Amino acid sequence: MTAELLQFAFSGLTVGAVYALVALGFTLIYNASGVINFAQGEFVMIGGMTTVFLAAAGVPLPIAAIVAIGAAVLIGILLWALAIEPARGAPPIALIIITIGASIFLRGLAQIVFDKQFHALPPITGDAPIRIGGATVLPQTFWVLGGGFAVVVLLTLFLERTLLGKAVLATAANRLAARLVGINTAMVVCLSFAVSAGIGAFAGILITPITLTSYDVGTLLALKGFAAAMLGGIGNPVGAVAGGLLVGLIEAFGAGLISSDYKDAFAFFVILAVLFFMPAGLFGRRAVERV
Repeated sequence: MTAELLQFAFSGLTVGAVYALVALGFTLIYNASGVINFAQGEFVMIGGMTTVFLAAAGVPLPIAAIVAIGAAVLIGILLWALAIEPARGAPPIALIIITIGASIFLRGLAQIVFDKQFHALPPITGDAPIRIGGATVLPQTFWVLGGGFAVVVLLTLFLERTLLGKAVLATAANRLAARLVGINTAMVVCLSFAVSAGIGAFAGILITPITLTSYDVGTLLALKGFAAAMLGGIGNPVGAVAGGLLVGLIEAFGAGLISSDYKDAFAFFVILAVLFFMPAGLFGRRAVERV
């Protein structure tokens, strides 16, 4: 029984690391612009699918991964420039609908550019399972966990140690005040879309050797990443990471101990629970209105 629980924990942490990266993408964009980007999951799909097809065309895997991340970053910038920036000042619900439309468009485009089949990538360091405490763990799991940790560390250093990162934090704290002190907030929002797209693509490349990828994997990943962001407290980077890991663990233990038929439903249960019982999330702050 202990080995089974450990197996569920490893599985949950692996997918949870991906949900955490998707939730980080939500958080970056939400903090910089107030937009909830439901196209975030498509960046994960673009990273995985582009790498698969470039590698199949004979491009070395590291170069294919870099090109895939670059393609996702470019699409993120185009999403901001062609859809979000022209609608600046629109009601939040209109911006959400725009991102949902962008998600549908990117999914349809992926069917044309790629195909409708499931695809896999070779593991980075082989596929011989490693036994830990009676549980078996694929080496790719450590790449997913290590890659997620590296992204969090680098993002933290960028935000706290660089002038551009501090501009992002200032824009997140008060966009009008940031503009008044000379920060180009439009550039900051564009940067947030680019970085979040790159993070999503990186997550897609890491997880594809384990879970496979196809043109439509982004929808569920976006919903689960959104559930993670809400659970941690929307707009809180630490909460996004914690929420992603928790959603992954809830999903893995729920599927293992209750039924795998409800595997994809647990994220929706998380969203409902957060809405009903703790709207601010685990690490969010309740808004205070002065009158």
